[in-house]
Amino acid sequence: MSLLSVAVALIVAASTLALMLAIARMFKAPSVADRIIALDVLLSAAIALCIAAGLASGRVLFMDVAIGLALVGFVATIVWARVVDRSGDAEDRR
Repeated sequence: MSLLSVAVALIVAASTLALMLAIARMFKAPSVADRIIALDVLLSAAIALCIAAGLASGRVLFMDVAIGLALVGFVATIVWARVVDRSGDAEDRR
């Protein structure tokens, strides 16, 4: 077993654990902000799995997908933060 295959196995195992914990957090989260953080963890785990697939297969295409996911995740996080911030302001005004 090569060092690369061990690294890929560790990435997959850690990402799978992060996925399971994030899904559990999404269902048990007390607030919307906690659910958004859980979605960010899901996205980070998906990016890690794309990188692991790229390392395992040797194809650069998976890295491009990981970069695209990271960009979409960043923009989505900013949008959700604004939505949560504005909904908090609306509740404060009432």
